[in-house]
Amino acid sequence: MSTSPHARPAAPDPRLFNEDLAPAARRSWGTYSVFALWMSDTHAISNYAFAASLFVLGLPAWEVFAALLAGITLVHWLMNRMGHAGHRTGVPYPVLARASWGVYGANIPALLRAVMAVAWYGIQTWLASTAVVLLTLQVAPGLDAWNHNSVLGLSTLGWAAFLLMWGLQAALLTRGMEFIRKVQDFATGPVVWLVVLALAVYLLVRAHGDISLTRSLTGLSGTEQVRQSLIAVSLTVATFLTLVLNYADFARFTPDHRAYRRGNLLGLPVNFTAFAVVAVLVTAGTIAVFGEAIYDPVKVIQKIDNPVVTVVGALAFIVATIGINVVANFVSPAYDFANLLPKYLDFKRGGMITAVLAVLVLPWKLYSSALVIQYFLGALGAFLGPLVAILLVDYYLVRRGRIDVDALFSADAAGAYFYRRGYNPKAVLAFVPAAAVSASLALIPVFDAVAPFSWIFGMGISGLLYVLVSGRDRSAGAAGPIPEEIIPSQVSAGIVEVPGEPERSAVVAGPAAAKGS
Repeated sequence: MSTSPHARPAAPDPRLFNEDLAPAARRSWGTYSVFALWMSDTHAISNYAFAASLFVLGLPAWEVFAALLAGITLVHWLMNRMGHAGHRTGVPYPVLARASWGVYGANIPALLRAVMAVAWYGIQTWLASTAVVLLTLQVAPGLDAWNHNSVLGLSTLGWAAFLLMWGLQAALLTRGMEFIRKVQDFATGPVVWLVVLALAVYLLVRAHGDISLTRSLTGLSGTEQVRQSLIAVSLTVATFLTLVLNYADFARFTPDHRAYRRGNLLGLPVNFTAFAVVAVLVTAGTIAVFGEAIYDPVKVIQKIDNPVVTVVGALAFIVATIGINVVANFVSPAYDFANLLPKYLDFKRGGMITAVLAVLVLPWKLYSSALVIQYFLGALGAFLGPLVAILLVDYYLVRRGRIDVDALFSADAAGAYFYRRGYNPKAVLAFVPAAAVSASLALIPVFDAVAPFSWIFGMGISGLLYVLVSGRDRSAGAAGPIPEEIIPSQVSAGIVEVPGEPERSAVVAGPAAAKGS
């Protein structure tokens, strides 16, 4: 039976569709925007401290650079793989995950990711607020009296700073993805570079250039240096698994493959390694100038003891924290919550749920408990590794890139991704044992030696299991090369089926041609 070329396409189900989840209509994220995305993420205090701590631990500077370059190169490869899927389908991660988990089952990985992101969104907001407190006391020392009481574990001044940062981010982030792109392009990434470069130059001049890049501060043996280097490689990848998983949220807005590939190259191997070099140089400079290794840049600024430096530095790191919150901890849960109830929740409402929950978890209490942090980070890698593997194996090995985008929005029982009542039991079978093994390796003390590598076991087990249980599907779909072109979608025409009403048109345009930068 042939279909008329003028026949109206099947309408997306309102339980699975809204404007923000639809295939990207505007593709304006060129090379520089992707590069700025990675500047916003990598210029975090946590990444700076991680690179500096490896040097303080005893790895010579050149080994720190080599280990971080190796780790970020693996991350770069994974991002390009995820970018391919996100660019071609034009949909965010929770929608893309419907292909492997089912149209309703995709809420399982999406909500797991959202819970982690909410906690980190709160923690990063609180960390930014501590810089606000520092800045406030520098400008108005008399307010110190408000910094010594405690209301739910936070001082009055601390609460004021936290709510200020919360409000600023809420106002900024609920403006939508295009506004986020413009802010990160011109603010969150470049400004931190200026500050850390100024710190490096200042300390190098004060140290008269007397900084060694080959000496171990603690005299680590060669064997221990190799072990710590491998751990550094693994932890670098583990740190970025959050963004590997939901990179489709950003790659969907790129106009061509070249945009995300070039942006990834400049922003990850090049920018991340360069930032690590500066972090190590600054840390080495603190040894020569202050007589101790300081790997917290905020404390370096305090040591300089100059009001202007304190104000500028505090503002820079406030901006940096906002940057990483946007990239790593806001966009993903905003889409994840929208995917839960698309009829009622869009990107902005999902974002506000994220912001409200981030206050309710009292993030300073989470961050102050070493045990909670240990278990939280262990669970992070244990869940993310298997989730990444399932998506990549499904896209590259099982389907060979052949995704029916329109079927991702269909709740028809005969639909390609409805599986069993909207859930794919094969994804669950691959995920549960892999996550259990990975979490055990990460959290049980007897496995301490392999704990930093637990995500590798999780990815390997889940990927292998998914291939095995999808054997018959793989034989049908894994033929020929993986296509490169954007997958056409009739969903973009905006026809939405509303129960009990005639079909109506939503305000969603088809994919627009755009030039890459």
